Amino acid sequence: MKKKSKFVSIILNCYNGEKFLFEALKSVTSQTYKNWELIFWDNKSTDNSKKIFKKFKNPNFKYFFSKKHTSLYSARNLAIKKSKGEFIAFIDADDTWEQDKLKNQIKLFKNQHVGLVYGNLWILNQNKKRRKILSKRKLITGKIYGKLLSNYNIGIITAVVRRSLLKKNNLKFDERYNHIGDFDLFNKLSKICNFDAVQSPVATYRIHGDNLSLKNISKEINETKFWIRQNRSKLRKSEIDDITRRLNNREFISFKLGKNFISSFKYFVKNKNLWKNLKNFIFLISPKYILKKYMWYQ
Repeated sequence: MKKKSKFVSIILNCYNGEKFLFEALKSVTSQTYKNWELIFWDNKSTDNSKKIFKKFKNPNFKYFFSKKHTSLYSARNLAIKKSKGEFIAFIDADDTWEQDKLKNQIKLFKNQHVGLVYGNLWILNQNKKRRKILSKRKLITGKIYGKLLSNYNIGIITAVVRRSLLKKNNLKFDERYNHIGDFDLFNKLSKICNFDAVQSPVATYRIHGDNLSLKNISKEINETKFWIRQNRSKLRKSEIDDITRRLNNREFISFKLGKNFISSFKYFVKNKNLWKNLKNFIFLISPKYILKKYMWYQ
């Protein structure tokens, strides 16, 4: 007798996501892995999101309308409470999955020590019709706490999480955050379980100008600084240095793209760890229009 496949709950939080929602939902229904439910959490949308959802008439689609508009991570926590799957996956209204995403990821959970499986992803610039792969390096697996802090590249739309670990350890998204709640949760999980990964892209993250994370880079940076302060006592100095170095690089790039040369130069001089990377010096002296062409995926 054929063993029944594991049941997966897919969480999709939607707030006025009509522009690309059909493609996102279509990529879910196109999965070669069939044992799933979609928890569609409508965060008080005022556009045609509900109408687009209803077009699918799929018995695995479950619609919930929020009583009030909440933060992203609050919405995800509320949606998870409505779900029943042994595993929990995430997709956003403007992104898509590859057809074999769930099939290739769920089989990696045969290892009972694995609590989270992620994968590589495509970054698609909607306006330029160009895409690039997120990581050209092999994705890290196993016990990756510490390594994850210095090289965080887990897109939440690629992640599948074992529900029992969340329940056993009383874990959920920290609702104090609006931009780094997945970074915080996945780091907590990396302390208590192994991670595995599909090395090829399993999803596409679409850049279109209205992405929450891209519109609020400074807020994301400030949240990460707050996270460091909150977790300083639990982190080794080398780990704090790794996160700070990555944070400074991100802040410098966003500063250079948004400010004039004098302001960027002052920031560059003040942060000595930027000097160690020749690429940062090239960024500093390059005209902004050239940088924007080079960094089209930002």
